Amino acid sequence: MNRASRTSHRSPATRIRRTGLAVGACTALAAALIGPVAGAQATASAAPAAPDIPVAGVKAHLDRLQAVADAHGGNRAHGTAGYQASVDYIKEKLDAAGFTTTVQEFTRNGRTGRNLIADWPGGGTDRTVMTGAHLDSVTEGPGINDNGSAAAGILEVALAVSRTHLEPAKHLRFAWWGAEEYGMVGSRHYVDKLSADDRGKIDAYLNFDMIGSPNPGYFVYDDDARLEKVFKDHFAAKNIATEVETEGDGRSDHAPFKDAGVPVGGLFSGADYIKTAEQAKKWGGTAGKAFDACYHASCDTVKNIDDTALGNNTAAIADAVWKLAS
Repeated sequence: MNRASRTSHRSPATRIRRTGLAVGACTALAAALIGPVAGAQATASAAPAAPDIPVAGVKAHLDRLQAVADAHGGNRAHGTAGYQASVDYIKEKLDAAGFTTTVQEFTRNGRTGRNLIADWPGGGTDRTVMTGAHLDSVTEGPGINDNGSAAAGILEVALAVSRTHLEPAKHLRFAWWGAEEYGMVGSRHYVDKLSADDRGKIDAYLNFDMIGSPNPGYFVYDDDARLEKVFKDHFAAKNIATEVETEGDGRSDHAPFKDAGVPVGGLFSGADYIKTAEQAKKWGGTAGKAFDACYHASCDTVKNIDDTALGNNTAAIADAVWKLAS
């Protein structure tokens, strides 16, 4: 989550009657003959449920991102070797899984930035469901919650698409953005390069920025009612309370898409502001303490992750992708 708008963030405040024996017999016979066929058609057309996403898989990616930071001066910031190594790791996984990947370059502060875009074959490209997270950290630390957590989460969801050989009705695209910490530079570059026609083909953009905060909350973007409902319904079915996340103030990578008229949604587990007593009662954790006390700090390591929040949010991402793609 970028530092440029850090102080502007607002605290979250808060879907024949039977007329004779002969007719009845005919109806029963017809039902017996066509019933199994109709049932089979209904089953065939039903949207597949998202698979379970193993949190161990997400954490394995986080371990790798931590190792990258450790080997490159303690961070994975824009324009550094650590950021490039992060891109290389995720691209290798996606290429092996059958995605078509593209690296889009841009320049910020005299340094080359990179967005990684991955397209899953198939689906109607006139209706694209796009899922994204920023991959860069701040220079002060490895950025494992901010935003390795979501970068790893959407990677594991993308790999699940491959493992299940998903054949979506809509096209699926995943993105890992560069230079978010400088003001959503990478995502804005991507949106600016799209034609008006291509922007209109994006049915939804789902953004995830910090999903494993150590003192977590469950916040849902309220920018689009349809997408907000998908996430709220998912959590409600699991008896997890949510609050609205007013991320429309331009603090993460959904902002350029929203500005371009694309429907946006997403999740967030909390940054440096304080969890209230009411929130602690709903979600557990510690009232009076930041959702993430290591926000933008050197202690944002693999030890700075709540596994339950990471797992719950990654499952919600998968559920949304499967539902929206169908």
